[in-house]
Amino acid sequence: MIGRRWEQAQVFRPRREWLAGGQVLGRPWENIVIPTPDGEQLSAWYFPSPAPATARPRTVLHCHGAAGNISHRLNTAHLLLELGLGVLLLDYRGYGRSTGRPSEAGTYVDAQAALAWLRSRGVAAGEIIAWGESLGGGVASEIAVTAPVGGLVLQSTFTSIPDAAAHRHPWLPVQWLCRIRYDTLARLPAVTAPTLVLHSPADEIIPFEQARRNFAALRAPKLFQETAGNHSQSFREALEPTRTGVVRWLGVMGE
Repeated sequence: MIGRRWEQAQVFRPRREWLAGGQVLGRPWENIVIPTPDGEQLSAWYFPSPAPATARPRTVLHCHGAAGNISHRLNTAHLLLELGLGVLLLDYRGYGRSTGRPSEAGTYVDAQAALAWLRSRGVAAGEIIAWGESLGGGVASEIAVTAPVGGLVLQSTFTSIPDAAAHRHPWLPVQWLCRIRYDTLARLPAVTAPTLVLHSPADEIIPFEQARRNFAALRAPKLFQETAGNHSQSFREALEPTRTGVVRWLGVMGE
């Protein structure tokens, strides 16, 4: 039997230390704390949309991957701000300066709390983009089927944790033993928001084929953008393909 601690350590790899603060982007920002219904305090950085008041002020709720914390996602925030999008970088419980310990159920609660915070700041549901990076795709897809959002982005995202684990540990019967599921693929047929899938064929952690399966399960409107680099390099190596994909997708959405 896969031990619970071993499984937790494979799925969640938080870091407490910040590499830098949000001020390094030179943009208006807020260092905020978001309370959850079950008593945790979540650390987050909010960058309001720099778009003119006459434009649609879309805002990305960014659900990051398994490792690090929000200070490792400033390049992502920089790109999105350049494209006129607002950004809320969220650290799940147990990550960065958020309280608690990470869990699958906890990340869903955390994302819903962040969504509610954005709504409390006057961001309309239809202007919120749930963006999931790797593990965060499992979180963002849950948001997209349980709350109204304007769009969904799956960046380097698996079909499910058991599928991803089977790729990494083919000698173990992980499909039957995993208790952490993040079953992205099962949710996607119920997603009604326009969706963008970003994935690199060179991703050695999450196979490209899993991204293709996710894309096939989605309804239209949807867009697939092939990127570059391995799993940890995918955003740095694929800055321009990612920019291209997001711009094309915003065009589909009527930006």
